[in-house]
Amino acid sequence: MMIAVLLLLPLLGAVAAPLLGKKNPALRDAAVQLFTLAQLALAVWLFCLICNGKEASLFLPGLCGMNLSFRADGFRGLYAMVAAFMWAMATQFSKQYFNHGENHGRYACFTMITLCGVMGVFFSNDLYTTFVFFEIMSIASYPWVAHEENKEAMRAAATYLGVSIACGMVTLMGMFLAYQEMGDLSFAALRAQQGNEKLVLPACLMLVGYCAKAGLAPLHIWLPKAHPVAPAPASALLSGMLTKTGLFGVIAIGLTLMGENTVFGQVMLVLGLFTMLLGAVLAVFSVNLKRTLACSSLSQIGYITVGLSCAVLLGHHGSLAAAGAVGHMVNHSLLKLLLFLVAGAVYMNAHTLDLTKLQGFGRGKPLLHGLFLLGGLGLAGVPMFNGYASKTMIHEGMVELIHEHYIFAYQIAEWVFLFAAGLTTAYMLKLYICLFWQKNLDEKLQEKYDGMKGRYLSKRSAISLVLSAIPVLLLGLFPNQLLMPLTRLSASFLGHHEHGDVAFLAWVNLKGGGVSLIIGVLVYVLFVRKALMKKGEGYLNLWPRWLDLEELFYRPVCCRFLPWLGCTVASFLDHLPAGKAVTKVIPAILVGVGRVFDEMVDHILLITRELFLVNRQSLLKARSHNIFTRLAAAVEELFYHVMHPLLPKRFRAHKSPTDMRYGSYATNAISFGLLLCALGIVATLIYVFIRVNN
Repeated sequence: MMIAVLLLLPLLGAVAAPLLGKKNPALRDAAVQLFTLAQLALAVWLFCLICNGKEASLFLPGLCGMNLSFRADGFRGLYAMVAAFMWAMATQFSKQYFNHGENHGRYACFTMITLCGVMGVFFSNDLYTTFVFFEIMSIASYPWVAHEENKEAMRAAATYLGVSIACGMVTLMGMFLAYQEMGDLSFAALRAQQGNEKLVLPACLMLVGYCAKAGLAPLHIWLPKAHPVAPAPASALLSGMLTKTGLFGVIAIGLTLMGENTVFGQVMLVLGLFTMLLGAVLAVFSVNLKRTLACSSLSQIGYITVGLSCAVLLGHHGSLAAAGAVGHMVNHSLLKLLLFLVAGAVYMNAHTLDLTKLQGFGRGKPLLHGLFLLGGLGLAGVPMFNGYASKTMIHEGMVELIHEHYIFAYQIAEWVFLFAAGLTTAYMLKLYICLFWQKNLDEKLQEKYDGMKGRYLSKRSAISLVLSAIPVLLLGLFPNQLLMPLTRLSASFLGHHEHGDVAFLAWVNLKGGGVSLIIGVLVYVLFVRKALMKKGEGYLNLWPRWLDLEELFYRPVCCRFLPWLGCTVASFLDHLPAGKAVTKVIPAILVGVGRVFDEMVDHILLITRELFLVNRQSLLKARSHNIFTRLAAAVEELFYHVMHPLLPKRFRAHKSPTDMRYGSYATNAISFGLLLCALGIVATLIYVFIRVNN
């Protein structure tokens, strides 16, 4: 019952947000905040029950043709609580952030639906349930990225949605193959099939979607682009929580089904190291505040993947590495919540993310200074701060791997680990000095920043920032008393035994952290200050614009090479005896059907949007370019004359016409289409839960 309430509550909030927002935006904001606080209270209560030895489960038989099953154990209850805490803090901060923004109602609605998707992923007890809620979460989070509706946001949103859908379909194919072999997709069945070589291919296919959502290279292309354009509270949730749903899938498959596969562990180790190093390098070169934090998330995902890969390679001796990965998941979630909210406070006052223009913003702002310093020290892995504890556990797992299976490549992996940790120190030092110590090159702008003392944060926003910082501080000061028990609760889900305490302040551990800190300071002094900064000009963007994996590889392959390949194959088949039927009749039928459905969906969305949301200046017939649009215009005209007099006055008010600059009709109608999709999802799930409870 508790799990059902935690899944249903966000959906009720999603329904309430747009309905209340039409009458009173303040009432909508209060309702959303109340829903998230209630979600947090219930999640904490459930976690306390789990700590006392109780577990919760929910089974929905036959839903969507298969069963949906949920379970709340130590790891899943822990992350449900972390997710609820992050949503509560982000929504509290959102009130001031959106004071002068638009589409706050849409943002609130999809934020609550995304919370439902996240909760469903973490409570899921089989891969089918995970996939269903994973897709709900992916679609519902699209409006976060597209929120600003400018060219950059729409481009990043298209990349985000494209990666999510394409990789999700690959995951679905892997699930088909696994189900054919096993007949069951529960996590218990996966663990029972550990070592089955017939499931290697399905496991690799299933991991594609989860690795993409986690932001693991080379499927990371959405992450550095989506986070900077999304609102700061959404960036905090994208970075701190949605990437962890991908890692949940990696854990569910990697540590269960592939837990004894050495080759798999080595491949994941290489991908983790590459992701860790690539994200750190991109962050060092970045001149955008939120992009730097986004690339930092990419790097930290690499750390977690390295910990998981060491757990796979060590087998039954990998409990410390696995616990370190879970510990760093929790620490990174909380750190990115704090740092992105601080970045949001900077942006909503300075209205820019460019580091050169932000120099000196934080001078004379002790609260912001202290909070950013706390997050920066934690992320850099400074002793007595939370990131140090989890990184130390992962590092000890790597050292154990070297001792157990000495291969020189593993020693190189440790050096890469320490160097990437040093780069983390370098880019966080870069942000810290830029914001809080340097003076702006424009004296008038610096005077403006200095005049914001005490007026740059509302009380509600300041409270949400301080509350976000408290667990970061406590986990750093008391790792053996707080962090280690949390990771022990996750041992059963990870398939490992409980580990003992770690001497975090022992010299051998302090030495590794010290080496990374020294590397970071040297990189900042000798490279960042010398090469990436110019006196009188500020920070330089020296990263080559052409070195963009999406533009360099993915788009050319998907938009040019594959169509060319299809045309080449069709041309070859055309010369075969049966070629005419193959290449002309069948494709013509498919293309015709496809165009009918494409135009139908396209114009249903656009007609509805134009009919209710804009004035009559923007009739579809003015943009008619073929018979389908002319037919749609005629239908719309008929609906207008019949329905328009019956509409309430508020729907007949003058509205600005639809902005058509950034793509096709369907692209510009996508937010309305997503709203219809979201309402359908909400209605379906509410019906299911009501039916189950009856």
